[in-house]
Amino acid sequence: MTTSLLLSLLFSFVILASAANFNQDIDVTWGDGRGKILENGNLLTLTLDKFSGSGFQSKNQYLFGKIDMNIKLVPGNSAGTVTTYYLRSEGSTWDEIDFEFLGNLSGDPYIVHTNVYTQGKGDKEQQFYLWFDPTKDFHTYSLLWNPQRIIFSVDGTPLREFKNLESMGVAFPKSQPMRVYSSLWNADDWATRGGLVKTDWSQAPFTAAYRNYKADACVWSSGKSSCSSTSPSQNSWLSQELDITSQQRLKWVQKNYMIYNYCTDTKRFPQGLPKECSVH
Repeated sequence: MTTSLLLSLLFSFVILASAANFNQDIDVTWGDGRGKILENGNLLTLTLDKFSGSGFQSKNQYLFGKIDMNIKLVPGNSAGTVTTYYLRSEGSTWDEIDFEFLGNLSGDPYIVHTNVYTQGKGDKEQQFYLWFDPTKDFHTYSLLWNPQRIIFSVDGTPLREFKNLESMGVAFPKSQPMRVYSSLWNADDWATRGGLVKTDWSQAPFTAAYRNYKADACVWSSGKSSCSSTSPSQNSWLSQELDITSQQRLKWVQKNYMIYNYCTDTKRFPQGLPKECSVH
């Protein structure tokens, strides 16, 4: 084998191996060593103990994208703990697209909490149970964010769609670039049964694990998007919508696994439900 061919093969292997490498894509930002990148960048773990949680963020900012992450949530008695995975912009009028996984007593299901913030305003919570145990294995949690809609999915099954309804006067996040963030922290003042169940520190340390981070996204750098000069066909997610099968799956999830929907909470909105609730 010639030297040039060998170098070419090695180079292509490096490109392939770094496709979803946490060392390349992610910064562990807090936790004083409790967040670890392992297995040559293929595995990331966040740990929580009585003294601190931990967290990470993406090196890149994105303005629209499809973000996938394989996550294995804290097993056993995870009551009081919250694992977060979300997109967020900077500043006091931030945008945010939010997955939070609220721990529970052994044998009780996790609660998947979702929210969308625009210009610092949220109050658009929907919560779900899952149809599997998210602590036994890795599952793919996806956030699709394009100019028309936001879709929250698990293993390719949509849980929630938040459409761009600016034509109705509903704010939609579309102008502020966001980073991917994740954290594991103690929230036993509210996370489990409204704070009634506290974190059992005898079970610590608590650990969540991550693999296969993938960002099909428009990278925002120096005021420019990496997508502005590329062909739309290379970024099919930019115009992606739910097909008939996905719409049916969404209805199945919302009928069988949704446990809270702000759009049906008339006590919370005595002056009338938010405008988008007539459509969503």
